[in-house]
Order: sequence, then C-alpha cells, then structure tokens
Amino acid sequence: MTGRAAGYALLTSLRIGICLFVLSISLYAQGRNPIILIPGLTGSELKHKVTGEKVWFKALKPKSEDLRLPISTSIDKMQDDLIPGDIIREVKIGVFPAADVYGGFIRAMEMRAGYHEESWKDPSVDGDRDAIYVFAYDWRLDNVANAQRLVRDVEALKRKLKRPDLKFDIVAHSMGGIISRYAAMYGDAELATGNRKPVPTWAGAKLFDRVILLGTPNEGAVSSLGSMLNGYTMGGLRIDLPFIQDSSKFTVFTIPSAYQLLPAPGTFRAFDEKLKPISVDLYDPKMWSKYGWNAIEDEDFAGQFILAEQKIATAYFTAALERAKRLHGALAASNGKVGGVSMYLVGSDCKTALDGVVLYQDGKQWKTLVRPKGFTRADGSRVTDDELKKVMQSAGDGVVTQRSLESVTRNGAESVLTGQPSKLVCEEHNKLAANARIQDYIISVLGRKETIFGN
Repeated sequence: MTGRAAGYALLTSLRIGICLFVLSISLYAQGRNPIILIPGLTGSELKHKVTGEKVWFKALKPKSEDLRLPISTSIDKMQDDLIPGDIIREVKIGVFPAADVYGGFIRAMEMRAGYHEESWKDPSVDGDRDAIYVFAYDWRLDNVANAQRLVRDVEALKRKLKRPDLKFDIVAHSMGGIISRYAAMYGDAELATGNRKPVPTWAGAKLFDRVILLGTPNEGAVSSLGSMLNGYTMGGLRIDLPFIQDSSKFTVFTIPSAYQLLPAPGTFRAFDEKLKPISVDLYDPKMWSKYGWNAIEDEDFAGQFILAEQKIATAYFTAALERAKRLHGALAASNGKVGGVSMYLVGSDCKTALDGVVLYQDGKQWKTLVRPKGFTRADGSRVTDDELKKVMQSAGDGVVTQRSLESVTRNGAESVLTGQPSKLVCEEHNKLAANARIQDYIISVLGRKETIFGN
C-alpha cells in the first residue's frame, strides 16, 4: 500500500470513528429509557381508600386481620377497601435503625446514574428520559390482574408524555418479576382458559425494552407453602424484630398471590422419612387434605370466616390453585424466543434457601417439615438437622433458590429465560436491590445501546 493510500485509509477510519462517536453522543443526549421499579411481595404500602389509614406496613399487629381479602371464586376480581400507596422505601421501628427497602436503590440511580424520579399522574417534560417510576401495587391480589394494571398504566403514561413510541426498562424484585414477565409476554390479555394452550403474543414488546429480574422465583418458592401452612411474619421484608405485624394462615388462605408463588408444576421437591423423593401434586386439592394442609379442614376455620365465605371456601380454594397452575403454564409457554424484550437474571447463590419438604407420619398424623429440624422415624432411628439440610436446602439468596431464579427444572432448553444474561452476587434476598455491586450491574445494563451496537 502506498503512503497516499495508507493515509486515505487512516483518514477514512478516523471519519467513521468520529461519526460513530457523534452518533453515540447524540443517542446519549436523547436520554435513556425511563425505568419502572416494581417491588416484591409486601413491598408496597396498603392504605384504606376512604380514610387513608395505612394498614401495611405497621410495626404492631392490629387486633383484626386487616390484610385478609373477602374470598370469591372469581380470583382475578377479589378486592377490598385497601389500595396501594407508595412503595416501601425504608422501615423505621422504635429505637432500631431504619432498614432500607427500596429507597437506597432509587437514591443510587439518582446520584450515581443521573436518573430522576417522576410521577405517573403528573410527569414533567423530562418524564420520557432518564426517569424512574415506582409501580406500587396491592401485592395480595392476582398477579395477572396486577400485570394488566401495569400495562394500562404504562399506556396511559405514554399518552400523557405524547410519546407513542416510548419504551420502558423494568427493574423488578421478587414477585414483581412474575408480574413483569406476564406483562411482557401477554400484555393486558387474560389467562387462557379451558383446554386452550397459552401462546405468548409478546404484546408487551411495544412497551418494554429490558426487564431485569431481581431475585424472581420463576419456578416459585417452597417457602410459600410454608406460609400457607403456618402463617408468617409478613416475610417479604424479612424484618425479624419483636412485635412485627404478622399474618395467620387464615389470612394467607385469602391471598391469591400466595398460591401463585407455590412451586411450579413439576418442580416441587418432597421427601419421605427415609429422605427418598416422593411425588406430590401441589395443585391437587386432595393432596392438601391428605397431608393436613387444607386450612378449610382446620377446626378453627369456621370461627375465622363468615357463613357465606364458608359455603364457597372449597370452590375458592380449588379455583385459586387452578389459576396459579395456569399462570405457571402461561409463563412457561415459549418457543425459546423473547419476542423483542431482553431479560436479565440477577440473584445470589451463596445463601441456602428452602428447596424441598419432608413428609413423615407421627402416629396417624402427617407431619410436614418446612425447615430442617431433626425428627425420629417410625422405626426409632434419628434423622439429624444436617441430613435434612442436604435434601431440603440448596444454593440461592436465602428465599429464592438459584434453580428457581434461572428456571432450570421446568422449562429446559425452550425456556424464555434460557440463555438470558445472568449475574450472581452473594447477597440476601431482601438486600439485593441495596447491594452496590448489583446496582452497578443494573446501571451498566440500562446504559447499553444494544439495538445499535449489539453489546
């Protein structure tokens, strides 16, 4: 190559480089997609729609079960007088230090990444770029209904912003990821009924660009079964302090989302007293009766529900299980493609999480272990805590297992999540959003111009 030719080639390369640089600056100047932050179970405030009184979160347990929903056989229509307020940013109880929930994540996005928080009802002129919208929702309700509300709220916001072409990125924690996945795959459509096979339309692709699933139980969580059997301190926030507002199993019985967090069909792990695997269909009401799980058959059930609810309790319970099964089926339906929406998995693999139960008989009564506490078999031999840990626990974030996050068991090679980027950082489930390394990763993902540069 002659000197003149070499110089011409160099000049051409410089021109191309300058053009690409100018293009990248121009794109950045246009701003990044707005972010929607979607919290997990218990991560939104609930207040009375008339009085404005906050019912969740309260440090002290109320005398009445304020969180209980009136049961109905129309699972997606269940509602009471509570409505969502803000997401829970932090919790302050007495003399204890404030516990960060989602406030720290928002501050990190504002201070370290240049985003600003916006209002759904009254967005500013800059609401279409570098903005954060928090999606507070009633986490007790049906996840499909909440996904439909998300889609409709986004469409309404686009109209307010006068940006019909605008797309949003989502950062969804825990159960918020279930809502996000359904919204991306089906838009505001209802679940398929009867013998109809669910077919993703990816209607959400016109609304969403990237969906970051933060500690999402894509195959469900065994701990949800434990909550339905024993009630729980409303543990989405895992605040293990005295006098925390808690909920009985009868309240959990009325919450549709609790059923929808049960392990997906084909993923539930159960073991007998010899720690051998056994098959249990969580979506068959007969199994709940066999193992003494059905709250309706509890001697205290009648005293907890009015007569009208008692009469429809079995129909409601059956419908809640069936709808949960169909939701799992809809999320699992895929041809291995993501329909124009990029999904990222973020979680942990260093904290053991409940991954199975042990069922054994104590006399004529079935016992269900949802934590690895040793017991004596019928033949008098002892099963130790450590032996139980080996079969009941696996790697995760303390709540969600890695296999559930990555949807390994059920979906296999055709999963919508197969091959999607995955980031594992050692952290607890309820501290994932507050982790600086995770925040840095999210910021890097949201700053990419993948559609142009392919990275």
